Amino acid sequence: MSVYTEEFSVSTSGKGTYEITEEVVSAVAQSGISRGLATVFVQHTSCSLVVMENADPSARTDLHAFFDQLVPEDTPYFVHTHEGGDDMPSHIRMCLTDVDKNIPVIDGRMVLGTWQGLFLFEHRRAPHTRRIAISVSGQ
Repeated sequence: MSVYTEEFSVSTSGKGTYEITEEVVSAVAQSGISRGLATVFVQHTSCSLVVMENADPSARTDLHAFFDQLVPEDTPYFVHTHEGGDDMPSHIRMCLTDVDKNIPVIDGRMVLGTWQGLFLFEHRRAPHTRRIAISVSGQ
């Protein structure tokens, strides 16, 4: 079994989804692994990773609106607000989504569905630079 690892950064301009599919596709190609698993991990607690439709941006617009309603900012009973009204909501949104994704690799490519893309889901209002680690393992 072989293992290939890589890290890259994503600069965000605030809340929203940022497609990272091509970066992961490139890492899988660089790995030389034809059968296995690509694990993608974001190294933060106020953003997450999602597999989402990448053909119609309105699907992501609806996702953003849903999370804004589900976990509203400036909730008066949140205690963890040192960094602002979006501090605790960003951590809760991360917990509801997750910080890692595992995607099968078959014939040297990531096996995503026709309309699926991999996205960094930024939960903070301010711009951030997010670190992502990729591990591709297999044969």
